Amino acid sequence: MCPEPDSSPSGPAPGFLDRAALRGDCANCFGLCCVALPFAASADFAVTKAAGQPCVNLTTDFRCGIHARLREQGFAGCTIFDCFGAGQRVSQATFGGMDWRNPRVARRMFEVFVVMRRLHELLWYVAEALTLPAARPLHQELRRALVEIEQLARGDADSLIGLDVAALRQRINPLLLRTSELVRARASHSGSPGKRPKSYRGADLAGARLAGADLRGADLRGACLIAADLTGADLRMADLIGADLRDAKLNGADLTDVLFLTQPQLDAAVGDATTRIPHALERPAHWPRVPSPVAQTAQRTAVSGASPDRLTRSGRPAHDHPAARSRRRSSPGETPPTS
Repeated sequence: MCPEPDSSPSGPAPGFLDRAALRGDCANCFGLCCVALPFAASADFAVTKAAGQPCVNLTTDFRCGIHARLREQGFAGCTIFDCFGAGQRVSQATFGGMDWRNPRVARRMFEVFVVMRRLHELLWYVAEALTLPAARPLHQELRRALVEIEQLARGDADSLIGLDVAALRQRINPLLLRTSELVRARASHSGSPGKRPKSYRGADLAGARLAGADLRGADLRGACLIAADLTGADLRMADLIGADLRDAKLNGADLTDVLFLTQPQLDAAVGDATTRIPHALERPAHWPRVPSPVAQTAQRTAVSGASPDRLTRSGRPAHDHPAARSRRRSSPGETPPTS
């Protein structure tokens, strides 16, 4: 469910950020994601739509006419999208309640929405880093970064359109990397003596069989985990920023202390009642509310020490998976920083 919007006109005060404010609040948005963003007919979308063109399912009151049936109607991509609260901020703060049906603001509003979503995604990562005790040595730098991003997000439309978000991400990314290293170092101390977390950054693990794998503290930044079997896997303190989890099987997996996981990533995966998720995220509504037989079996017969070093692939070629055939994401622009 969408959280209540922040009561201040421009969002949370600099230096403090409740991550609940970084979730889409459709009731206070003018359906920007349904108009501003393009998508192509694929496994995620039933039709092709150009940027700036209203979705055929958008109603006159800016609601989705098939919201309760999106997956059944072929719009699964919509169910795994989150604007990180950018929609309501652009609608109510940046443009003061004017909507895109005003031709004088439409184009600029769409451009600002794309920029704002990227800023809010960065705010999500930095705000999460500030909650991590292991990253305490970096908290002062993280707070400065949070204030900088927040102040940029408070700018007017022209300043936001002219903002070099890629350069900003390049400056913030090393700080997130150092945060990750501090936290994942704890995994090596809490696990087997002398065992260091491994790096699979950017690895192609599509379709990999990793049921029961010990991936505590693993660096999985930008890894392709499409349709990977992570049933019963231990992912605590693993870094998943930018990892592609579409159709990854997370039944019975432990993600309680995973790093930099977002709601869209979780929504794109497959889990059930036995999947342990971070407290800041919500269990996807389309996940079964009861444990699957597969998860129960995996928990009883977890493969001790399974790792990508000894992985096997599922019978279906990874490149033949619908998500792999259509690499277009449900949002435009860059993927999260992973380098």
